[in-house]
Amino acid sequence: MTVDLRGPSVPASSRLRSVLPKLSDAERRVALWMLKNVDLSIRQSMSAIAQATDVSDTTVLRMCRTAGFEGFTDLKLALAQEPREAIEHSSGEPEASALQAAGRLFRAITQALNDTFGVLDEATFAKALDLIANAKHIMVGGVGGSGIVAQAFYQRCIRLGLRCDAPIDSQLQIMHAALTGPGDLVVAISYSGITSDPVLVLQEAKARGASTLCITGNSSSALARLADVVLVSVSHEQGSEPMAAQIAQMTLVDALYAALVARNPEPAQLTEERMVNAILPKSI
Repeated sequence: MTVDLRGPSVPASSRLRSVLPKLSDAERRVALWMLKNVDLSIRQSMSAIAQATDVSDTTVLRMCRTAGFEGFTDLKLALAQEPREAIEHSSGEPEASALQAAGRLFRAITQALNDTFGVLDEATFAKALDLIANAKHIMVGGVGGSGIVAQAFYQRCIRLGLRCDAPIDSQLQIMHAALTGPGDLVVAISYSGITSDPVLVLQEAKARGASTLCITGNSSSALARLADVVLVSVSHEQGSEPMAAQIAQMTLVDALYAALVARNPEPAQLTEERMVNAILPKSI
């Protein structure tokens, strides 16, 4: 499925961060430079930015169009109209104290949440809710940090009284997907969108006629292309464990849960009461 993040309500900086995973190395260098030097980017010419990032003018233009802008001028105007406080910069330099290092993470999480909400499309979100609410059975999978998000998704489904399973083992996820069919929903969660196991899960689900939903940070990934509905989480972090990205994914899961509760508050409350009463005797 192709995801369109070009809506006029999407902040320019959010759109740039959202396309970082699918840019080439040269294009990503331009996008990161512009995000770090927004005021300069608004004043500079395309040739000047190309020179500053050691790329061609064509590469700058291609990056702009990949991000959904008509051209370089369109991107500059969008950045100029964006509130300055909405654009956070990260120097990448070591923090002077542990508290400052913690502050950097808090800022990254805040930015990830703002950007993820910024690219969240109402129609796409509604389609995701319909898939979940109407599914006969839901299977959700993810590995590594995304596996934690998958387990959270599973717990939210159980709290809604929905039939759902979420095997932790990646091979079991593929085996469960092979047993799905029309009317079922298979959910795959992967920030990169290129991890092989979630891709295999959705491939198997598609072959069996099940509906597919994914939560990913890469709207052009192999995983996104296999999904009927794609929810994009936006984050830009260095390192092997993107913490802000995981929280953005978790927040999307909680947003789905909250919206489903709002659709049918009485059944949700009844299910919650039954579960509380079931575990109450175990409380100390």
